[in-house]
Amino acid sequence: MRLFQTGLAAMGLGFAALIIYAIADGSFLVAGAWLTSEPWGLVTLADLYLGFVLSALVIWWFEPSPVKRLLWILPIPFLGNVWTVIWFILRLPHLRERLTRR
Repeated sequence: MRLFQTGLAAMGLGFAALIIYAIADGSFLVAGAWLTSEPWGLVTLADLYLGFVLSALVIWWFEPSPVKRLLWILPIPFLGNVWTVIWFILRLPHLRERLTRR
């Protein structure tokens, strides 16, 4: 379990570094305009937000209280999958326990 959490953390940190690089080196407005003007850009955005919705559903299902659910779900569209990775790292033991319970 710890190895999987460490792997998730490494991927999350790598992704966060990529975001910082993109912010420092590129123009969000130019990239966004290009992304929304191309069919594959729209597919990429649809895929991204579908992933956000699926992550939100998993979080909604596993978090015990409505307040905790909202505190984890609401930042997803703004912080992206880096936020989802943090949730998975923290909740992985609990997820495994609930999913393997018979």
